[in-house]
Amino acid sequence: MMAACTAAANGAETVLFERNNSCGIKLNITGKGRCNLTNNCGTDELLKNIHCNAKFLYSAFRVFDAQSTMDFFDKAGVPLKTERGNRVFPCSDRAKDITEALLRIMKQQGVKIINRFIEHISAADGHVLGVTDKGSVFYPFDRVILATGGLSYPKTGSDGAGYRLAKELGHSVVRQSPALVPLTLAGDIPSRLEGLSLRNVKVTLKKDGKSLFSDMGEMLFTHSGVSGPLILTASSFTEPEGFPYELFIDLKPALTPDVLDKRILKDFSELLNKNFSNSLSGLFPSGLIPIMVELSGIPETQKVNSVTREQRAELVRLTKALPFTVVGTASYDEAIITAGGISVKEIDPKSMQSRLVKGLHFAGEIIDVSAYTGGFNLQIAWSTGFCAGQAAAKECEG
Repeated sequence: MMAACTAAANGAETVLFERNNSCGIKLNITGKGRCNLTNNCGTDELLKNIHCNAKFLYSAFRVFDAQSTMDFFDKAGVPLKTERGNRVFPCSDRAKDITEALLRIMKQQGVKIINRFIEHISAADGHVLGVTDKGSVFYPFDRVILATGGLSYPKTGSDGAGYRLAKELGHSVVRQSPALVPLTLAGDIPSRLEGLSLRNVKVTLKKDGKSLFSDMGEMLFTHSGVSGPLILTASSFTEPEGFPYELFIDLKPALTPDVLDKRILKDFSELLNKNFSNSLSGLFPSGLIPIMVELSGIPETQKVNSVTREQRAELVRLTKALPFTVVGTASYDEAIITAGGISVKEIDPKSMQSRLVKGLHFAGEIIDVSAYTGGFNLQIAWSTGFCAGQAAAKECEG
């Protein structure tokens, strides 16, 4: 939609092919329906939050950055607000306001929307000729922008069809995998803690003892593993062939082991004749207590006045590094984005035009670029869409 708006605004006769009955189905569910459309930061900060192929996006972000996005939607009549972590949302908390703004602009610019599934892109002598829909109807075009998304949330239409279209034209496609996705853990503890949300904890992801990711924030347990902002970001540091990984949760990151031990001693001193299992309510959420008792190896009926220094040390160790084994990720149904896609080596970073087929451009998630959570992935969509639309329209003039 951004590519279509921009191409039309630059004078090109523009047609948007939408396989669904309406545009923006995937956009409407982003940010849990609120649409975290960008991050209110400068270009350098944007690039720091690109996990894959950040350098490729330098030109696009220079041309159309986060401020450009905010100005675009403000001008389109969508008031915006900036929340924690510089995340930008519509003031209405309605993702549909973003979609509706894009639809209004397309209508104003004369963009024609055709609800058809494109089956094939035709090219000859290294130049685009047009597209053919599933009903074998051919539409002649000098320029085609492929912006079909990846594989995440396939029910919205992101089923990887764009990769096939690009491959047919000779493009290389980097292996895809679910990204910004819940992690699956070994054992039955996740199912026993399902629904438990933890705030202000520190999560560390390791492989063979080497730390790959470590940060503080929020997370929650699911039936088969863990999710939440911290976990979604951590998932970006996993590779499909790299499992298993080790995951450690520091339940009290603000306390050093010594300070935590003193805190436990203080709690115990006030509960001398209590059973161990009844002495932890000041430390952990109630649902987590049975797990901590079990893993500590301290009998639940042992009186706290008889808990030894060694037993306390084990409780401290668990609290500072509750261990889990990561055995995989959830499916594309739960993945916010798709890692992998069209190789950036085959795309001009300024125009988003194919280096293999003249007149073919790419935008958004179909490209092998990905970012952390916080509005950065939608900013990639806006920036690459703008560059592709602008370049395609200028080429039409030429």
